[in-house]
Amino acid sequence: MAAKPENNNEPKVSAFSLASIRKKKELEANSKSYVKPTSVLLTEEFSETDMLLYWNKYAQRLGEKGFKIMESLLLINDPKLNGTVITIELPNEGSKLDFESQVNGLLGYLKGHLHNHDITIEVIVNETIENKRSFNDQDRYNRLLEINPNIELLRSTFGLDIP
Repeated sequence: MAAKPENNNEPKVSAFSLASIRKKKELEANSKSYVKPTSVLLTEEFSETDMLLYWNKYAQRLGEKGFKIMESLLLINDPKLNGTVITIELPNEGSKLDFESQVNGLLGYLKGHLHNHDITIEVIVNETIENKRSFNDQDRYNRLLEINPNIELLRSTFGLDIP
């Protein structure tokens, strides 16, 4: 037995007729006017400590996946929190561009884990950020001495001096 087509009291329209084109346009217009109901977005409070925890976890995750540049940009210094605005200082315009190309993933991660969809990230370029590295021999020696006091014993035993 063949299945009978349903009777829905609408006139049949050929797929190649002007009426079918009109019907198709009406359906498209009706579907465009449909407004998706908005869901309630979470806006829970969070602390700077919580933000830093998830910030560092995200950086670690990127490092494990091989995104070392983005990981280093995230860890270059600690971001500051002001309400729901996270501010990070980067050393130059190039690092800002690299950071901004990947910021959506970070934002999604933070918004999801901190349960707050009002979070935004602001990037400030500060070309005067100084690295805390010493460049002269005396500073390097002092730093090594802090790490391992036995360096002084080695220096005095072999009669070494610092140039």
